[in-house]
Amino acid sequence: METPRNEQVWRKAKRRAAFKMHLRSYLIINTGLWLIYAITNFATFGNDVFPWPVFPMLGWGIGLAMHYFTAYRNLDEQTIAQKEYEKLMRG
Repeated sequence: METPRNEQVWRKAKRRAAFKMHLRSYLIINTGLWLIYAITNFATFGNDVFPWPVFPMLGWGIGLAMHYFTAYRNLDEQTIAQKEYEKLMRG
């Protein structure tokens, strides 16, 4: 017999699992981009090619940070709306 799930806790667990998968993808892909950069920079005999992997890291990093906050800091739309509702009801 399976015990019933607390839906709010289940949603939070799913958000956190999704963030961990997102973080893993970020780390693997950006490591690959830096390896490509290092190989191509070495192939050009170290002519100081601009470190272009910085741009995808920064752009994707902003999205990853927002994902972190929604997974671990309760900054999702429903939570914020609930807090605003409670504030309005208090007067």
